[in-house]
Amino acid sequence: MKILVTGGTGFIGRHLVRELHDRGHEVTALARSPDEAAFPADVERAMGDVTAYASIEGAFAGQDAVINLVSLSPLFEPPRGLNHVRVHLGGTRNVVRAAEEHGVGKIVQMSALGADPTGPTEYIRAKGRAEELVKGSDLRWTIFRPSVVFGEGSEFLSFTKKLTPPYLAPLPGGGKTRFQPIWVDDLAPILADGLDESHDGKIYEIGGPEVLTLAEVAKLARRAEGQSVTVLPIPMELAGVGLKVGGAIPGFPMGADQYRSLKFDNTTSDNDVRNFDIKSEELTTLEEYLGIESVDPT
Repeated sequence: MKILVTGGTGFIGRHLVRELHDRGHEVTALARSPDEAAFPADVERAMGDVTAYASIEGAFAGQDAVINLVSLSPLFEPPRGLNHVRVHLGGTRNVVRAAEEHGVGKIVQMSALGADPTGPTEYIRAKGRAEELVKGSDLRWTIFRPSVVFGEGSEFLSFTKKLTPPYLAPLPGGGKTRFQPIWVDDLAPILADGLDESHDGKIYEIGGPEVLTLAEVAKLARRAEGQSVTVLPIPMELAGVGLKVGGAIPGFPMGADQYRSLKFDNTTSDNDVRNFDIKSEELTTLEEYLGIESVDPT
């Protein structure tokens, strides 16, 4: 099968492209800077920006399927000139248009847990509206809604460490927001399996084998570096006021959208990994990845 991966040199894209290649597919990695990743010589590369239709349209010619991974991180403020609506909604609109124009049969769409056109954050709303575009298209489709993804180059761990310095870390709500982290090497095969017709028209919520609070993740990340951290709870209302000041400081890790995202959990209602013949307990835990033991939640 000939497969185009948009965002093919990104964190998840690099792992997925290799997974697809190992399965014998003809893969093209589409990205703004496609030479950034080290791929096997027979992986094709295409340069393009999903927010600019003319730059990507030609890459869809002759493809059997497209996996749309292009995304802005929900954890950090978007770079200047970009926003979630432009990338997630506008980018998906261009991907769907190009796929329909060139007769691509299938789209696998990377969405997010809680995706909802009327959701509480710009990121969640843009992801929800993008899902509507995919479902309303002429393409066969499968949609994945993963929780946070960790692995080498993961923004989740770097964000957590930036938000929680060693020894004493003030966290909104005491860091009680819950996540269900999944290792990128566990996620990539699932995304590849989504190309199969048996998954057409399905939306899957995907998470890892355990639910961890932000405070627990912070302690694990610091323990892996031989450090400790004590969480100082900050009332959510006070944290919101503080962001008006902190958000203006260069390098400050959170903005208003990120603050709002900490008000709701990022966990599956019923982990759909079982639809891919996987038992949740078989997946890699964050502790196993970091090479440490579980953290005491107290």
